[in-house]
Order: sequence, then structure tokens, then C-alpha cells
Amino acid sequence: MSTTIPTSTEPARTLTEPPREGRRTGAVLALARLEARELLQQIPVLFFFALYVVLIALRLMSNDGMDDFPVLNTVDRRTQVAPLLFALAMFICVNAAALRSRKHGTVEQFEVLAMEPWRRTLAHVLSVLPYAGLTALAVAAEFTWEALKPGAIGHGSFGELAVGPLSVLLAGITGVLLARLLPSTFVPILFVIVLYVLGVLFSGLIGADHEWVHRLDPIQSFASSGGDPVPSDLLGRPAGWHALYVTGLCALLACSALLVAGGRTRAVRVATALALAATAAGVIGQIPRGTAALEAARRTAADSPEKVQSCSAYDGSTYCSFPEWSGVRSDWAEVVDRVRSGAGGTAAEARLTIRQRVYISGQEVEVDGSLDPSTTPGEVTVGTRWGGNRVPEFAVGVASVLVGGSEDVTTEPMCDARAVTIMWLVLGNDPTPTATFRNVRLDDSTSGSGVVLAPTNGLGLSGPQTTVIRELLERPRAEMTARVKAHWTELTSAKTTTAQAAELLGVAVPKEAEECGE
Repeated sequence: MSTTIPTSTEPARTLTEPPREGRRTGAVLALARLEARELLQQIPVLFFFALYVVLIALRLMSNDGMDDFPVLNTVDRRTQVAPLLFALAMFICVNAAALRSRKHGTVEQFEVLAMEPWRRTLAHVLSVLPYAGLTALAVAAEFTWEALKPGAIGHGSFGELAVGPLSVLLAGITGVLLARLLPSTFVPILFVIVLYVLGVLFSGLIGADHEWVHRLDPIQSFASSGGDPVPSDLLGRPAGWHALYVTGLCALLACSALLVAGGRTRAVRVATALALAATAAGVIGQIPRGTAALEAARRTAADSPEKVQSCSAYDGSTYCSFPEWSGVRSDWAEVVDRVRSGAGGTAAEARLTIRQRVYISGQEVEVDGSLDPSTTPGEVTVGTRWGGNRVPEFAVGVASVLVGGSEDVTTEPMCDARAVTIMWLVLGNDPTPTATFRNVRLDDSTSGSGVVLAPTNGLGLSGPQTTVIRELLERPRAEMTARVKAHWTELTSAKTTTAQAAELLGVAVPKEAEECGE
């Protein structure tokens, strides 16, 4: 008798395990998340990031009027400075995290783990990415806040905005690399000191003809040197190439840390080659080209701005500006209308030409310097900053042209009624005349002699003239405006003294002597 053993037609089930490389990648990412959380508990990281955010908030909330019309090609570079302290904190804390096993004497235990040292190094590198991302969010928030203002001027550059986050990423990766090359807690401090000293010495050795070499400083801020902004096409900064250079440098240093830690796989070697190529491309892209054309464009903008400007007409006057400032012309027109409304005679209907001008010194842009007054009759200069104190300063320029015919009338001291008339046109229809009078003066006072600021030459006021102006501001505006218009010819004559102007306007004659030399 035979026995038949039943057989199953179902296929045999086999247990499959995840690919080995996939498990390693997951382990690296898990360790990176752990290290990122550990960094979040470090006091320097928390403190300096909080300080960074507070500095941004304070700057954005400042209300002096000067930021109501932000020039975006300076705002994007302004975002590069504040992240540097946070980057320094990341450099120190990431370096300490990479040296934790050595500090606690657990290096030998790590050798029996399945994860190779270079993968642990990769996890430390990846732990920096969230903080570079946080910096990018802060930069984006700061720039967006300014860009959404109704008076925002021009446009920003992605390459400039990328420098802040990249500086944080570069600092963290450098901390990891130093931990693998020189595993000592004193190295980061020495590294910062040596880097600073070398930077100072290197800057002294670089001549003006090789100034572009400074662009190879990866975390150098390209913020404005303090002068008024200029059109974007006059800056001559290869921001995109610089961002590529810093990105490639971050990748190159990260790959170097992996190679030092023993990660000589094909993927690491390929990534190193690509990072080296990107860094080299960034360096080559920053080498100056077409400098003659750039220099010619700067000279044209400074000496013959009418060749590169467009114009608009408002109420009979012409407003000419560089293309990026076309949206501000209507604001200029409001000031001109307000000042002209207090004038009499032919000045009340005068057709002015408002010309935007920039100051350029040699090959340098955005440097402090004064614009020479225009000698063209009826032409008024306006700068590239607007808002705050620049508004009454522009009003002084408009009033000077309405009274004297051209801006160069202020090159000689005005010991006569014209200075009083100019200041009445500026302040007569101002909503806060006393405060504006104080702000527009160089000494921030409303007494004694002083200099009133303007886009070009300032206007000098003697003590008696200041006294008469102060008296005018205390009288009813409608009455004073009527008197100014009725006696316009006398009040705009260089032969009319300040005392005579006071009599014509019905205010007390100053007791002080008429001294023009004050």
C-alpha cells in the first residue's frame, strides 16, 4: 500500500530584507536628525539665532522714514551681515559635536559599530542644513518685508540673498572638517584668529587693480560702503557667480571631510570632482570682464545722466530718473507742488526739471560725496535715497531754484531776505514745521546760525534769519502765505535785508546785528 503525500501548488514564501544601502542611508539621516536636535540645545546656537532674529525685527520696525522707500539692491546685501555671528556659533558648536566621542573617550566603542566613520561625518555635515534653511527663511522674510512696501525701489538679486545662508552652511562644514583634520577643542579659536590676521594682511597686499580678489573671500559682505545707492547695472558685482563659488566650496569642504574620514567611495569621488568644478567655475566667473564698458556707464550716469534716464511730466514740470526710480516720481511731484503753492509771481507757475543724479568717485560707487549744484536754470537735483529727512532736503533744493533761479544760488552766503523766503516755502505748508526745521538743519536746532541740508550745497542761515523764520512759524499760515506772495519781488531780491524782510512779513525785527559771517 502506497501513501501519497499531498503537495501544495502555492509558491514558497521568502522573507526579503531591505537593500543594505537603503538601510545605511536611513541610518545616516536618522543620525543627522539627532545631531541637529543636539545643536538646538546648545546655548550659543540658541542665543545667536535669537539675537539674529531680534536684530532683523528691530531694523524692520525702525520708523525714521528713511526705510519707507527701500532700495532693494542694497537690502539684499544688507542681509549678508547679521548671519555672520550665527555662523560663528555654528562653526564652534558643530566642531564640538564632531569631537564629542573623543571628549567622552568613546572613540574605541564607535569602531565596533556597523556605521563607518565617514558616514558619521556625513551625518554631522547634514545636521547643519536645517540651520542654513532657518537662515534662508529669515533672509527671505526680511527681504520680502521690504520688497512689499509700496515705495520699494528696484529689485534684488538671488545671488546676494544666498550669501547669508551659505555662510552659515560653510561655517558648519568647516567645523566638521577641522574636527577630522585637527581633533582639538582649541583649534576653532586659533583658526578664527589666524583667518582674521591673514585676511587683514591679505587686504593690505592687494592693490586697487586686483580688488576683485576680495570676492574670493566666501563670507565677505558686499554691503554698501555707506554712500547713496546707485542703479543695479552700475554695481558690477557678479553675485550669481559668487553664490556658485560659495556653494561649490561648501560641497568641496564637505567631500574633503568625508575623504579624510575614509569615505573613498565612487559617489564621494564623483561629488568631489563636481564640487571642484563648480568652485573653479565660480572663481572664473568672478574675474572682471568688460571693465571699460562698466567704467563708461558709470561716468555717463554721473556726468550725463540725461542720456540714460527716462522722464515723466506732472503739472508742467518734468521728472527724470534712472529706470528703477520711475515709481518715485509722483512723490517728488507732491513735494514740488507743496513748495510751489507758497510761491508768488512767476515762480508759482514755474516749470522745473527734476533730475536724479548719483555721485561716483573714480571707479568707486556708493561712496560718500557731495553733488555739485546744477547751473542749469530751473533744474533741481534729487538723489537716490527718498523718505525721512531726504524729503525736506529736496524741498530746500526746490525752494532755492524757485527763489534764485538755479541751484548754484546757494554757493554764496545769503545775508538777505532770500534765505528767509526759501525756508518759508519749505516749512510754510509742512505738517510739522518746527520738527522739520530742526531735522533739516545740520545742528538739529532752531536757534542761532546753522546750515540747512539740501541735495547739493547746503543753505547757510544767520542767527537773525533763524529768528525771523521761527517767528513766521508761530503766525497763522494763511496770513504769512498771503504776505509772501504779495511781497514776492522784494523777498526774492538780494538787495532786501533780513530786517526789511521781517518788516514786510509783519514780524519783529531781530535785535541781533546782521552778520553774514556767522
